[in-house]
Amino acid sequence: MSVLRNPDAKSRGIPAGRSELDARASPLPYRRQLPRLGALGWLSLAAAALIGLPILAVVSSIGAGAGDTWQHLLQTSLPRYVWNTLLLLAGVSWGVVSIGVLSAWLVTAYRFPGRGVIEWALMLPLAMPAYVMAYAYTDWLQFTGPVQTALRALTGWQAREYWFPEIRSLWGAAAMLSFALYPYVYLIARTAFLDLSRSAIEVGRLAGLGPWGAFLRVAVPLARPAIAAGTTLALMETLADFGTVSYFALEVFTTGIFKAWLSMGDNVAARQLSSCLLGFVVIVLAIERISRGRAAYHATSARAPAPPQPLRGVPAALACLACAAPVAFGFLLPAAILANLAVADAEARWGARLVALVGNSFTIAGLTALLAVLLAVLMAYGARLSGARAVSIANRFSTLGYAIPGAVIAVGVLVPLGQLDNALANVFERLSGERAGLLLTGTVAALVYAYLVRVLAVALQTVEAGLGNITRSMEDAARSLGHSPARTLARVHAPLLASSLATAALLVFVDVMKELPATFALRPFNFNTLAIEAYHLAKDERLAEAAVPSLVIVFVGLLPVLFVSRRLMRPVRA
Repeated sequence: MSVLRNPDAKSRGIPAGRSELDARASPLPYRRQLPRLGALGWLSLAAAALIGLPILAVVSSIGAGAGDTWQHLLQTSLPRYVWNTLLLLAGVSWGVVSIGVLSAWLVTAYRFPGRGVIEWALMLPLAMPAYVMAYAYTDWLQFTGPVQTALRALTGWQAREYWFPEIRSLWGAAAMLSFALYPYVYLIARTAFLDLSRSAIEVGRLAGLGPWGAFLRVAVPLARPAIAAGTTLALMETLADFGTVSYFALEVFTTGIFKAWLSMGDNVAARQLSSCLLGFVVIVLAIERISRGRAAYHATSARAPAPPQPLRGVPAALACLACAAPVAFGFLLPAAILANLAVADAEARWGARLVALVGNSFTIAGLTALLAVLLAVLMAYGARLSGARAVSIANRFSTLGYAIPGAVIAVGVLVPLGQLDNALANVFERLSGERAGLLLTGTVAALVYAYLVRVLAVALQTVEAGLGNITRSMEDAARSLGHSPARTLARVHAPLLASSLATAALLVFVDVMKELPATFALRPFNFNTLAIEAYHLAKDERLAEAAVPSLVIVFVGLLPVLFVSRRLMRPVRA
């Protein structure tokens, strides 16, 4: 069939091979589909491209030639990195699933003394970074620590006359990460168990299943997608961890990246290792999707949740102990250890240096939170106004940074910033005849850029959720009164988004306060934060001095945890 063509089609911007009828069928003339984005749409695309640039820089290293450093790593260290990373992921998977799923089921399916407090207290380990927990337990369990000292005093044993588990090991790191990350599984599994239909549990009971049978054969399979999602989040954080594995001297990908970059001085090899770590991230996400399959669970009747069953006596005590143990080992005990260390010789630790560290941390976290919220508003509002698929896809791509370890982002940030620095230096040399130094690399700007790539997803998703709750009729009414999009945003949307913006800023602030690998790699000379100070002191075995900055990080991390526990957790129906 011949296609009718307009001889004037080319001058009107209609591509070859398309009829004028096809162009008229589009929402706008073909040549005007891109300008339809508007100023905010284009700015949103530019912001998403800027955030996604470091990710592309890392991925581009896959095609780079293999140098001597990479060949050396391939023959010596790379298999060990892969094996240790797999073992760490396996250990953390087992830990977070066993702790998170069991505790979520107990607080939703049963009623026992202390359940109301334990229900929200199970979230407290989210405020305790795994590397801070590692510092506390190392001081507590090491040979000169209080536990082994008391054991030798009670038994009369001497050194090498008894066996004691080594905390600074792969399984010790898996335990630290499991206690710190199980709340991801707990929160999502708890919601899934609350939404279970009463009829599903009753059918299991009628089939002759006991309490554990109903849990294992009915509740867990129905909550499998939620459990897989929570476990995936925990594994992503495990891949991103640097402080714990570095402090325990484990040879995994994150420590290997810094070794290739800082010790061997090979940026290309570091980027190639980062690409391998990205491969692990993709595999984890793919396994999560495959584990869901095409399964979909729907209720055939109204979702009347099964009421919690009362427990008394020994079962009640065991349930209370099982739920309280993760809180004790994941938050209360390490916090008590750090507090005890901080109280001893407090005058030497609460000085001007700590004030400077708090100032640095709060300043850079506050600046990043402000920029992240502004970018999130720009990108979310630009996508809302334009309605263009390109803007929506670009926004989704920009959120990939949250799933990428900070070490990978740090490597990726150096590539475009280094090229920009060289270009600016060449321009400056042509204009002035002098060679300029690095203008962006090694500055606070590079550090904030890396933070934005890492945490923008938190702010963007929060702002998008807030915008989704605002009806478009309010926007249309403001536009009909002559308000521009910017004025509509300032006068109509901003007041309605106040809570969402505050939440986004708080979450970004806390994430930046705890971020270690990106800060470690990109911080300016003689610029330290609380996380860096705690890491250096712990590496030098000055654990008592590392307690104070660690406690400040934990205290700041408590703010969003308490906020989430008050706003998002609905009580279990008794």
